[in-house]
Amino acid sequence: MIKQRSHGSGVVQARAEGLPFPDRSFDAVMAVLSIHHWQDRTRGLEECARVARQRVVILTWDPASEGFWLVQDYFPEMLAHDRPLFPTMESLGAALGPISVQATPIPWDCTDGFLGAYWRRPDAYLDASVRAGMSPFSRVSDSGSRIKRLRSDLASGRWARRHGDLLGLQSVDMGYRLVTAELH
Repeated sequence: MIKQRSHGSGVVQARAEGLPFPDRSFDAVMAVLSIHHWQDRTRGLEECARVARQRVVILTWDPASEGFWLVQDYFPEMLAHDRPLFPTMESLGAALGPISVQATPIPWDCTDGFLGAYWRRPDAYLDASVRAGMSPFSRVSDSGSRIKRLRSDLASGRWARRHGDLLGLQSVDMGYRLVTAELH
């Protein structure tokens, strides 16, 4: 991601568990689909609260979610692997205090590149460069045969028969949540 930033923008490389900023340095701290990569989630959340003056905002995935067609039909081990990695909403509340949790439906034309971004454009998952930007694919063995099956299902119309109803939707709730903790 650092290589993708615009030239001239600043970057501070650090771990969530040890942010190199004084207490209350920022009005808000935000973590976007990263908390599941932290080695010590509790310490990382403590650090976020330490450097924030007003709030901590986390975009995450709720492990109670069923996921979506890609993981259900082609990569079920992603769900099995990710559920223990992602914090429950209850554990976030226990770490941060009172939180608000808001469902974050993903629009059909999302271009961010995270796992659920292309839910209505299944052929995007056929592109190796698209998959390379999605961490769950780095943990999947034999993804080639499943991608081949997806390609075949798209070509034969099987995917459309199973999931064609998605093509008329503008957004879908796949379990992504915006969690906000107001600090006092």
